[in-house]
Amino acid sequence: MDAIVPPCHREAMTTHTFPTGRNPHPDNTERPDAVEVLRYSAFTTDPAGGNPAGVVLDAASLGDARMLALAAEVGYSETAFVTAHDHAARRYRLRYFSPRAEVAFCGHATIATAVALASRTGTGELLFDTPAGEIRVGTGLVDGLVRATLTSVPARSRPAEDTTEVEPALRALRWTRDDLDDALPPHIAFAGNDHLVLGVRIRARLAALDYDFDALHDLMRDRGWTTVHLVHRVSPDRLDFDARDPFPVGGVVEDPATGAAAAAFGGYLRTLGLVSQPLRVHLRQGEDMGRPSDLYVDLHPDDPRARVTGTAVPLPAPAAPAPAPGR
Repeated sequence: MDAIVPPCHREAMTTHTFPTGRNPHPDNTERPDAVEVLRYSAFTTDPAGGNPAGVVLDAASLGDARMLALAAEVGYSETAFVTAHDHAARRYRLRYFSPRAEVAFCGHATIATAVALASRTGTGELLFDTPAGEIRVGTGLVDGLVRATLTSVPARSRPAEDTTEVEPALRALRWTRDDLDDALPPHIAFAGNDHLVLGVRIRARLAALDYDFDALHDLMRDRGWTTVHLVHRVSPDRLDFDARDPFPVGGVVEDPATGAAAAAFGGYLRTLGLVSQPLRVHLRQGEDMGRPSDLYVDLHPDDPRARVTGTAVPLPAPAAPAPAPGR
């Protein structure tokens, strides 16, 4: 199925009692049916790059259908909704919707929400209760911009099943096994939701991505994958990667920056035995679709969690449609 959140995950978000209240900040907003929607681009310092996300800071009165409709109206891969808050404790209940379904966890919308909140309430640590679990986000100012670091739930991975996962994915991607990098075996990686990780041998194959949308959508829906995380290692002596993330189950062809997949990729690298000391991984994503993004993943051999760092910058609300000409 699409990355719809099971009811048990929703119940897990109700363990903290949140005081009621409304957020009064109107800047960088649009007001479809009086709902304030902020727009940010995450994992970039340039509004022309990164991954756009919608952020609704006061969604306490919105039902599931309304949040899904708003996410479809905004049209980004995800929109985050703050459904409850405790400003004194800097704790917030957060849900994520793609244009098609609720998603258990979304990294770039988490970064965008953290930057939006820190810009209004001051930098420091924030705590998000999400359907995937508790997510801590540290925020601070760097060169005048708010930078956020999310700490994922414990990340892990397992080898992908050959006949039911790898082969149909390759068919949908129009790839062959010769395209794969033997040093990066196919895995299903998790850090809040599942992602198929495929390492490609030649950068040009990644650049030429042209996949069967419907076939990959159906496979991902059947297997419960949120994205397919396609990576190319820039150099064998560095943990720098180029990445692309098809996201047909979310209703978009590709995600230009995927924090959830980056965190899951950290668990993948640990499973492969590549995390013997504290290290930072750099993922360059969105380059091939004209929205370059930089994601930094910090890993420690004694901690199964991944820390994903990025900035986010505000985007202008779309212009209102011109009034119809009078008669």
